[in-house]
Amino acid sequence: MAWIWLIIAGIFEMAFAICLKLSDGFTKPFYSITFVITAFLSLYFLTRAMASIPLGTAYAVWTGIGASGIAILGIFLFGEPVTFIRLFFIAMLIAAIVGLKLVSNG
Repeated sequence: MAWIWLIIAGIFEMAFAICLKLSDGFTKPFYSITFVITAFLSLYFLTRAMASIPLGTAYAVWTGIGASGIAILGIFLFGEPVTFIRLFFIAMLIAAIVGLKLVSNG
């Protein structure tokens, strides 16, 4: 169950990053409040996951899910550049996340 909590935490991390961008420097109340809520939920689920998954593994996977997910969402939602090398490194992040899961004892 801890890995499910960790995936949920990563999804909320992506949500709070998007809300942070859309809040326009915390000038838009809806996105600012949504940022706070999703950031809290992300950290809550990360804490739940860390009860069973080692700290280093959980934190690395959490940030990896967020970084790779936001990079992909940035391409689709915000028109960020798509290059072979960028996609290659996103794939490397995802491979690292899967690798950490495979070698984890948690």
